[in-house]
Amino acid sequence: MSLEVLEQLEAKVQMAVDTISLLQMEIEELKEKNGSLEQDAVAEKERREQLEQENAKLRDEQQAWQDRIRSLLGKIENVE
Repeated sequence: MSLEVLEQLEAKVQMAVDTISLLQMEIEELKEKNGSLEQDAVAEKERREQLEQENAKLRDEQQAWQDRIRSLLGKIENVE
């Protein structure tokens, strides 16, 4: 009887060891995926910052053109 109990215990311990091993592998895979996602997030943040800078530059250029056009229109109105 005690041999059967010992074998059952051994089987349960082996199942626990196997489960722990699988969970450790899953943790490693998730860590790798997390690292990849963090890199993607950093790249996207940098891209967003570049786009915001470009947008600000284009807005400044647009404002400069509007100011030049207003100035020219003002000169034209003074001529008439």
